[in-house]
Amino acid sequence: MTEDIKKGFSSDLVEAAKHHEVAEAEFQKNSVSGLAMLWSQVLAVEGRQSPEEGLKAIEDVTVADVNRVARKYMDFDHAIVAILTPEVSGKPISSQGFGGVESFAPQRTKAVKLPYWAENALKRLSIPASSLNPQETTLSNGIKLIVQPVSVSNTISVYGHVKNQPDMEVAKGQEGVQLVLEQLFSYGTKSLDRLAFQKSLDDIGANASAGTDFSLQVLIDQFDRGTELLADNVLHPALPESAFKTVQKQVADTVAGQLQSPDYLAGRALKTALFPKHDPTLRQATPVSIAALNLKDIKGYYEKVFRPDLTTIVVIGKVTPGKAKEVIEKYFGNWKSTGYKPDTLLPAVPLNKPSTILVPDASRVQDEVILAETIDLNRSNPDYYALALGNHILGGGFYATRLYQDLREKTGLVYFVSSDFDVGKTRGLYIVKYGCDPPNVSKARSIIKQNLQEMQNSLVGPGQLTQAKAMLLRQIPLSESGVSNIAKGFISRVDLDLPLDEPILAARRYVKLNAEHVKSAFVKYVRPDDLVQITQGPKPQ
Repeated sequence: MTEDIKKGFSSDLVEAAKHHEVAEAEFQKNSVSGLAMLWSQVLAVEGRQSPEEGLKAIEDVTVADVNRVARKYMDFDHAIVAILTPEVSGKPISSQGFGGVESFAPQRTKAVKLPYWAENALKRLSIPASSLNPQETTLSNGIKLIVQPVSVSNTISVYGHVKNQPDMEVAKGQEGVQLVLEQLFSYGTKSLDRLAFQKSLDDIGANASAGTDFSLQVLIDQFDRGTELLADNVLHPALPESAFKTVQKQVADTVAGQLQSPDYLAGRALKTALFPKHDPTLRQATPVSIAALNLKDIKGYYEKVFRPDLTTIVVIGKVTPGKAKEVIEKYFGNWKSTGYKPDTLLPAVPLNKPSTILVPDASRVQDEVILAETIDLNRSNPDYYALALGNHILGGGFYATRLYQDLREKTGLVYFVSSDFDVGKTRGLYIVKYGCDPPNVSKARSIIKQNLQEMQNSLVGPGQLTQAKAMLLRQIPLSESGVSNIAKGFISRVDLDLPLDEPILAARRYVKLNAEHVKSAFVKYVRPDDLVQITQGPKPQ
């Protein structure tokens, strides 16, 4: 950088930066939050009247202006550099219990009656209208193509996903091969080296990334060229030997530190407690397994995993379904699958037994606690919706939920608390997380357990049920507030074998559910006595 500043930046780099600024201003229009941030920056920080005024100022910047400012302000003699290194805090420690049985839950306070206007608004449980109308097709090579026209900006975005499961697909002894491969995609293509590929993106003001999840954001007049570059990177990655050696060492060093970090150890302790001894998710990369890899292993894994018949591509933006299909077929249509289709589904797991594990973390003065258990449920089971509704009563809405009121508002025992049902095609988990001081770990757990038992023993009141339904229904329009959220939602539903309009179908289910449905689902699936507890931080007192 010092040499670049001394010599001066070239006109090509300055023009590329201008292209990106223009493109980024358009990309920010693709989400409600992005548009809000754009206007806030322009009005409050820059003191301008509109984003267009800011773009005009950028257009007037010369190469001489850039070099003058760089030489004046970019003084590396005054730079502050921080290096973060992992701190070894000890191995996880099993114990027999969580500190004894306590009865700590306070009596519930009397509910306050809402003003009539708020009560009337809350009681309106109408199915929200969706603005989406995706067009779904399957190309001749097996690619699932979803096109959603959106006219909020002069951009087109492409989001792709190759269905994969490294825990199932990585060959024995090659643990970590997927980590190395993902890093190598940034080194260009077989026809364009790293710098040439990046320059090609800069020339059209596009953003692109490749891997099992790949994406492109581009202005509408560069959709064809942008897709060409994206496809070249995904289908023909360079995977150079020289870069492989560099990336291999970087990944090995990263993994060596990760294996000692309390965050990683806590996550692994949770998996070990929940899943059988030889579950695929318990495989882990090590510096030794990564050092043993060669470039042939990387290419072999790529050939095995990257297949069109496991790929979903979403095109969203100012584009017609016909044009989107034409361009995607042009650059991805010759991609062919070879060999057998790999198994990407994790096996089902049995119900876990309770256990308690402490993961020491010298960097913490408070504890972060995870309570979790496996549940006998997959995502296609209709009971999922009753559990999701019940979870919104328990922990899905900040102060409006039972857990937050009992643990935070009334008692001040925790700093945060959340709960969720994480359910896939073959296995499901119920997870509660909270943070607190060490003396409060067992008190908080006792209140959580009591809340779960109450969900099983008593019917939810009509007020809480209506409130939870309203929250779930109102989340649907919010999930459509950005093109990235929309596209990733489509991809997730394809992965789970759900219809693309599943949120609207779910809304219809939520409206029809009653308190008995919620109670029955919690009785059937939730086991308050079988929760695994992982505590990261000081020893609970």
